[in-house]
Amino acid sequence: MLRILFGLLITFLPLNLAQAEQLQRINEVEVHYSAFPSTFLTPKIATHYQLQRSRYSAILNITLLDTTKKKAAITGQLTGYAQNVLGQRKTLHFKEVKEGKAIYYLAQVRHSTKEKLTFHIQVHTPQSQGTLVFKQNFYAEP
Repeated sequence: MLRILFGLLITFLPLNLAQAEQLQRINEVEVHYSAFPSTFLTPKIATHYQLQRSRYSAILNITLLDTTKKKAAITGQLTGYAQNVLGQRKTLHFKEVKEGKAIYYLAQVRHSTKEKLTFHIQVHTPQSQGTLVFKQNFYAEP
């Protein structure tokens, strides 16, 4: 039940977000990623996934799909950091979640209001290795 709720949350994020979901291809692997305010999670879902809800916190969700196997979810190693415009780095700690055939990685990052973060994430799978880089602005929720 929680998996369905979490999936629906990710699918139906408001379109006014700067980046609801993005995709980058690293060889035969599609890296789907999204970052959103942690307050979008209900308290029940946040507790289930051991995530903190805060107006100064965002959730990073990454899924790896093998394009040679009809886009089957695959496991991998993710490491990385978020960096603000002043060069300050925040290490990302990814948690692997497996629910049925779905596999995704969650990380939480603190931010200040009106903070632009650049994410640098090393993706290692048996099929591919590469770096995912993207930028996103975050705002403290009212």
